[in-house]
Amino acid sequence: MDTITVTVKLFAAYQEAYGTSELILEFPQGTSVVEVRDRLIQEHPELYQWRDITRFGINLQFVEPETLLSDGDEVVLIPPVSGG
Repeated sequence: MDTITVTVKLFAAYQEAYGTSELILEFPQGTSVVEVRDRLIQEHPELYQWRDITRFGINLQFVEPETLLSDGDEVVLIPPVSGG
C-alpha cells in the first residue's frame, strides 16, 4: 500500500502533549485529516477532551474533517485557544 508523508503543526494542547510544535507522520494513501487527529488522541488520550472542537487546516486553508490528505501536505490541528 502506498503511504503519504505529512507535516503536522501542533498548537496549544496538542503542542503541550507532544512537547514539540511539529510532527512528520506517515499515513496510508486515502487518509482523511480527521484520522490524523484520531491518531494523536490515541497516542495521547488526554487530548480526547478536544476531539469534537478541534478545527482542521491543510496548507493554510480550513478544511472539513473528511478532506483527504496528499503527500507533502501540511496539516494544522487547531483546538480552542484560551486567552490569558
